[in-house]
Parts: sequence; C-alpha cells; structure tokens
Amino acid sequence: MNKNNSDNAQTESRAIREIRISPVVPTESVLVATARGMRPKKKEERIERDTRKHVDTCPFCRGNEHMTPPALMTIPDEKNWQIRIVENLFAILGDDEKRPNLVMGLQQTIDGYGRHEVIIDHSEHGIAVFEMQPEHFAKMFNAYRYRLFDLYQADERIRYVLVFKNFGPAAGASIPHTHSQLIAMPVIPENVHSEIHHSQAYYEKHHQCIFCGLIDEALTFEATIYDRDSGEVRRKVDIGQYIIERTEHFIAIKPFASRYEWEVHIFPLKHQADFIECSNELLDDFAGLLQRTMKRLDTVLEGVQYNYFMHTLPHGDAYKNNQNSYHWHLEITPRTSIPTGFELGSGLFVNTISPEEAAQQLRDVKF
Repeated sequence: MNKNNSDNAQTESRAIREIRISPVVPTESVLVATARGMRPKKKEERIERDTRKHVDTCPFCRGNEHMTPPALMTIPDEKNWQIRIVENLFAILGDDEKRPNLVMGLQQTIDGYGRHEVIIDHSEHGIAVFEMQPEHFAKMFNAYRYRLFDLYQADERIRYVLVFKNFGPAAGASIPHTHSQLIAMPVIPENVHSEIHHSQAYYEKHHQCIFCGLIDEALTFEATIYDRDSGEVRRKVDIGQYIIERTEHFIAIKPFASRYEWEVHIFPLKHQADFIECSNELLDDFAGLLQRTMKRLDTVLEGVQYNYFMHTLPHGDAYKNNQNSYHWHLEITPRTSIPTGFELGSGLFVNTISPEEAAQQLRDVKF
C-alpha cells in the first residue's frame, strides 16, 4: 500500500458516519458523514467582498436616502445616521390591501398581511459585521428590539416577527451594502413552532428548559462510554468541546447535530424567553461575542457568506405558558454548500465536517 492509500485508509478509519438527532426538535436529524468531505470536487472560487465605503448608485448609502422609502427609525439621527430602517420596496408581506382568507376544498389561503422592513446596518457600504465596533452592534440589535416591540404593539394580527440577515450571493443577499431584514407575519413559522412545541413537552416532563439543559451540559458534562462485553472504551464524550466562547452573560455553541458545517448558536446563559426583554447591559455583552464569532468564521472560511436569524418567543396570550420552557437565541448558518437531491428529498441534512473539528478550528482563531 502506498503512502497516499495508507493516509486515505487511516482517514477513513477515523471518519464519522452517524445520524445525530436534534435534542430540541427530535423530528429533525443530521447525517454527519465526514468521509464525504474527501470526495473529488471543484475548488470554490473565493468571492471578493465589495469593501468600498460609498457607492453613488447604492440606495443604502448615506446621501441616497431619496432612493428608499422614508425612514421608520434612524440612529442617531436622520442627518448623521449610522443605522437606518425603511420599508422594503419589494415586500414579501404587506398591509396595503386586505384580502379574505379562503378555503377551497383541501386548499386554503391566508391573507399575506404583514410588514417587511430593511435595517441598513451601517452607513459604510462595504463594512463587514466583524469589522463593526461592538458598540455599533449593540445599537443594531437594540433597533431590532424596538421594532419588534412596536410591531407587536401596533397590530394584534401580527403573530411573529422574524429578524434575519443574508450576506453574500450564496446566502440570498441581492444588495452588497450590509443590511438585515425584519418580517412581521400573521403565522408562526414552522421551525419556531416546532421548537416551542418540543421544548414545552420537555419542560412538562423534566421541569426544566431544554435550552438551559443544553447550556448546563456544555459547561459541565463529561462521560466515558465502555463496551459492555470487552470493557474497552468506545467513546469519550466531552460536551464542553462544542463551546466556542463564553462571556459573562452569553455562550456561543457549535450544535452537536449541526445542520450546516459551520453553524453556531448564541444563547443567553440566564434563562430568558423573549428577546425584547434583553437589557442594554446584556446587549453590550452579546454584541462583543457576536462580533468575535463572526471574525472566527470569516478567518476559518477565508471569507464567509452566511445567514443569521433570531428565534424568540411569540407574543400573545397563547404563549404565556411557554415563558419557562423557551429560550431565545441567534442561529448563524454559514453557506458553504448547496443542498443536494438527497437532502431535499429526505429532509436529512448532510454535514461533511464533524462539529467537534469545526468547533476546535473556530476556538483556535487568535485575535
């Protein structure tokens, strides 16, 4: 056996091939198949980021405010804004016309009522999130918080407000100027509903928030699994290896059942169901951790395209009983691959990098 074949055989013997079940939503599962990462494939070309500070034709650059609808909010003010929120000209949902809900046999429609807003994250066209100061990040998430509160207060038909960011063509971003979005909708998204449903079921059985349980395990849990017959060590389990970084109030964790190869979740350490209740002190701490997490991802991936989105408890009387069982969090999902027919057909995500290895590489980034 030559050296290359020997190396491949050793790598294959160390390869992980297992289906991991999501602890929060057990109906979701991930196939971790690291050997797939060794298959021949064309090296992806790195997409160069537009780093210009101002672009005359960009509707989100300062001085081009006439290219967008009037501002709903500006920070610190309209003239010297660093963050600007406007209605989306190409809204997914809107409140311009009331349409009736329809039931046509087994077919049903719900009025596409809602709001779609754009948060222009920074006045500089090409600045990346990891290049922003944590203080600016805190102001940005504070703006999210204000808009969520205002939209819930303004209309009882709004059942959920989703905040998200797309960065890079692979993540669905159509304008390079850094921005995030907010969509208020008359339905609860299915993935949020599943998290709420399963976390409530766990709470009723164990009298503990499952998200808090996952955080506690990450901070304290270690185990050695032995073969029952031979007594040989089958596996050493150190849940702490999934921690990317911990601060006074927050923790960044690589999920054990990561759907995306470099996926990271950020949780408040202390139980909190509703992001709107997050204090300014907590946001300051959160902003620093998020900025460093994005720097880690950009360093390891040498330019990261990603989505991030926030999951928080919906408002309304129907969700008052979920205050103790749900835990708001931010999910960061770098886009390094395109879903295949197997993934689309089975609903089973395939991850070709072990979460343990990914977490180690992210932790090893030096600032």
